[in-house]
Amino acid sequence: MAFRALVYTRTTDYRHDSIPDAVAAVRELGGAHGFAVDATEDPAAFEAPLDAYAAVVFLSTSGEVLTPEGRTRLRAYVESGGGFAGVHAAACTEYDWPYFGELLGTWFARHPAHQPGRAVVEDRDHPATRHLPAVWDFTDEWYDFRDNPRSSVRVLVRADESSYEGGGMGADHPLAWCREQGAGRVFYTALGHASEAYADPAFRAHLLGGISWAAGASG
Repeated sequence: MAFRALVYTRTTDYRHDSIPDAVAAVRELGGAHGFAVDATEDPAAFEAPLDAYAAVVFLSTSGEVLTPEGRTRLRAYVESGGGFAGVHAAACTEYDWPYFGELLGTWFARHPAHQPGRAVVEDRDHPATRHLPAVWDFTDEWYDFRDNPRSSVRVLVRADESSYEGGGMGADHPLAWCREQGAGRVFYTALGHASEAYADPAFRAHLLGGISWAAGASG
C-alpha cells in the first residue's frame, strides 16, 4: 500500500477540536499500513505540484481554504487521476467554488446534536465498509446535506434517522460515498466529529479504506 497522502486541515470557519487527534490517527494508519503522510494548513501547499501524492485528504476543513491558484491545481490534480478524500467538515468547505460541490457530491446544510445513532451499510463491496456490520452503531453529528447526492455517487453508508433526534433528510440519507471525477477517485464520509471517533477501530478502518481507495491502493 505504499503511497504518500497530503492531509489538509485549514479552517476559516468552525474549527473542530478533534483535528489534532484526527491527524495523529491518519499518521498512525499510515505507519501501520505503509503509506506516508504530510499534514499542513498552509494553502501554499496547493500552489505547488501535487504529483507526489496519491491522495489529498481534506480533514475537517471549513470555509474558504484555497487560493485561486490552489483551486486550479487541485482541480487539475483530480481530473488527471489524483485521489481526493473528504472527512466530516470537508463538506463545509469552499461553498463559493462550484467545482468543489461537484467534486464532493454536495455540501453540508445543518446537523442535529452530537448523539448516538445507527448507520446502515448499503454497500460492503468497498474497502471503507467491508469490515462493518450491516447496521453500525455510532455517535456523531449526523450531517444533513443541501442536496441528496445519490444520483451522482455510489452510496456506501446511510443514516437511519429513526435512531436519533433531529434528522432532516428522511429515509434516504447518504452518509458516506465514493465517486469518480475525471480520472480521479473521490471518497467522502460525514462521520468524524469528535476525537473519540479517531480512537474507534471500526471508524479508523473506515477511514483507512476510504483513503486507500481514493489513492488507488485498494479496489
